[in-house]
Amino acid sequence: MSRLIHLNGPPAVGKTTLARRWAEEHPGTLLCDIDAVRQMIGGWESRPDSAELSRTVGLAMITEHLRTGHDVVLPQLVALPDQLARFRAAADNAGASYVVVLLIAPADEVARRFDERDDAAAPGDRWAAFVRAFWEGGGADEVGATTARLDDLADRSWIRVESTTPEATYDALVAAVDG
Repeated sequence: MSRLIHLNGPPAVGKTTLARRWAEEHPGTLLCDIDAVRQMIGGWESRPDSAELSRTVGLAMITEHLRTGHDVVLPQLVALPDQLARFRAAADNAGASYVVVLLIAPADEVARRFDERDDAAAPGDRWAAFVRAFWEGGGADEVGATTARLDDLADRSWIRVESTTPEATYDALVAAVDG
């Protein structure tokens, strides 16, 4: 049975880094990065509906890939019950399982990682500028609130993985999902 492996968690906790490695080491797996899809939409920065549009496109990609019998790894913060239900429905519609992995780390560590990532961003990186604006608009304070919302949403089926070093976190992810 194919799987939608949803890596969920606050910004800068390591979702995309882990998803890239997962896809590299699991041939046939689709890495569906909704943030990358969002940047493919013309004028995405000024369109209030770009997040919704990118999720709709991403869900279509996810469903069709799962129907081929292959896994999808999804690095995406989703902290709203109705949005989580959409991803679960995509897996159900494809006859696949839905595996949610909640990546957790202390808020100060997430803030440190964000600063490192921001410092390393290319000067013209529009996505980095977009995320930086979120962070400067209260994002650092939002990490704790986001983590609390995710904790409230998490049910017993969610797998919790502590995000430490990339290697140790990946090993824990593999053990938890493929174990």
